[in-house]
Amino acid sequence: MWEQIRSNRRRSAFVVVAMGVLLVVTGLALGAAFGGGGLEAAIVGGGIALAVWFIMWLVSVSQGDQVMLRMAGAREIQKQDHPQYWNVVEEMTIASSLGRMPKVYIVDDPSPNAFATGRKPENAAVAVTTGLLRALDRDELQGVVAHELGHIKNRDVALMVTAGVMMGAIALLAEVGIRAMWFGGMGRRSSRSSNKGGADAAIMIIAIILLILAPIFAQLIYFALSRRREYLADASGAMFTRYPEGLASALEKISGVDQPLADKSRVTAPMYIIQPLRQGATMKARGSLSATHPPIADRVRILRSMGGNAGYDAYESAYRSVRSQNLIGAKTLASAGEVQALAAPAAPKETEPPATPADRARLASNAFLSASGYHRLVCGGCDAILKIPAEVIGIAKACPRCQTSLDQAYPAT
Repeated sequence: MWEQIRSNRRRSAFVVVAMGVLLVVTGLALGAAFGGGGLEAAIVGGGIALAVWFIMWLVSVSQGDQVMLRMAGAREIQKQDHPQYWNVVEEMTIASSLGRMPKVYIVDDPSPNAFATGRKPENAAVAVTTGLLRALDRDELQGVVAHELGHIKNRDVALMVTAGVMMGAIALLAEVGIRAMWFGGMGRRSSRSSNKGGADAAIMIIAIILLILAPIFAQLIYFALSRRREYLADASGAMFTRYPEGLASALEKISGVDQPLADKSRVTAPMYIIQPLRQGATMKARGSLSATHPPIADRVRILRSMGGNAGYDAYESAYRSVRSQNLIGAKTLASAGEVQALAAPAAPKETEPPATPADRARLASNAFLSASGYHRLVCGGCDAILKIPAEVIGIAKACPRCQTSLDQAYPAT
């Protein structure tokens, strides 16, 4: 998919230019609104906008991945915390030829979802929610992880971080301006400048309109950019797993859950495998104009129309039949051979999934608690499994159920 990597670099340049224009326009409008419509104030506003963007961009380059992981509440795990999840990431790293296995994270959230971070494969990470680990079997989990590694392989993460930072700067400046005007800052300035004539008043009206419209246009550019990359990551996921049905089934299960995600940031929404629902939103939000992802029904239909083949050519053919458009570059298709899809991949014995969703939920919760520093002990008196935070392990003395001393407790397996 080297064509997609090159294409993403071109799109990154376009996004930087397009959103850079919107950012400067927002700054000019902000300066004009609070400077009484004067040209000097507008120029100062534009300069402030560029400074805000530059600071945010530096933060995203140096700490952007960790910022998103912290926003999601993700915790890094090791193999012993969740062997099945770890092994799936390991297998898909080999299948995708990434060269270096991404770090593995879990988010304690009942809403099933997943995302990837990392501007480069060398510092990449994959994160899934406990809700996803509870809902999916091994084959479906493999499809989701392969999809996320497809984003890393195609350099999608770097593209979306660049666009997200600029959209965040535009939204921040516009919100500051609108809130300040709401509380009367602009009204006082406009009254002082009313003696200068109608030209300044007209400039301020235009500035207000621009402050309202700039974030909307920025979001539309950002969201439209994210939709196409989801199809390409689906194609990569089917190729890596050689089992398109696994990803198709996972998408159906995930999309059927209307549980809102704790991470409600509009900037991070396009990073997830499906659009996260916000509090109070309905399932129809995933099909609206402002949706960050393409329709789930189309993605599933394409995957299930690949006709027993898991290669890029099969996905391109299915995509054309559903969307009546081209997706994958001609050179990639010419160099890609036919890849026979697996009827049903067999899981290794050591990573057989737990029998029930309740078992999977318990395993996911235990993995997150272990990654968060909790100690899991079995009471020597009543065999209760105790989950004790690291900061109180030295304070706790007895089992809260039977009062047996914790000196008799032993680590839970």
